[in-house]
Amino acid sequence: MIKKCEHTGCTKAGTCRAPKSRDLKEYWFFCREHAAEYNKNWNFYANMTADEIEDDWERQTFGAPLRDKQSANQDASDYVKFINDFINGRSEFDRRPAPSKTPGPVVSALRVFDLTPAATWRDVGAKYRVLAKKYHPDTAHNIKNAATEFTKIADAYEILKKHFGKK
Repeated sequence: MIKKCEHTGCTKAGTCRAPKSRDLKEYWFFCREHAAEYNKNWNFYANMTADEIEDDWERQTFGAPLRDKQSANQDASDYVKFINDFINGRSEFDRRPAPSKTPGPVVSALRVFDLTPAATWRDVGAKYRVLAKKYHPDTAHNIKNAATEFTKIADAYEILKKHFGKK
């Protein structure tokens, strides 16, 4: 069913949806002209602080904000355990088999993020956040090849996601 444009005084067909609020559950129906006008002036992040915008962006992109203390504490304790094992159990550490060679696509993906093969999933996630924000086509208006760079970053992230066994 085609609705009438909801802009006051307009009699055209309302074929274009425009969100009423940030939760994106209710929409206005406008003609193309009024939808374009509305969208040009609508700001998804209106009345939010920079920190709230950052948290919302990370929650929508990654499912949880980076500031997850439990995960950060677990990573820190794993690192401390590794260092202690390395220092105190050096002879056992030296007997461990050498790590298998890192596959070529993974090495290439790590190069996109400027990371070494010793990088952790947390390193990849942190670097992805930085690069995604910098090169995302919606925010990188002053960077010439932002869309191409963002595609490269997204492809590399998918390769690394599989490599680290993440869904």
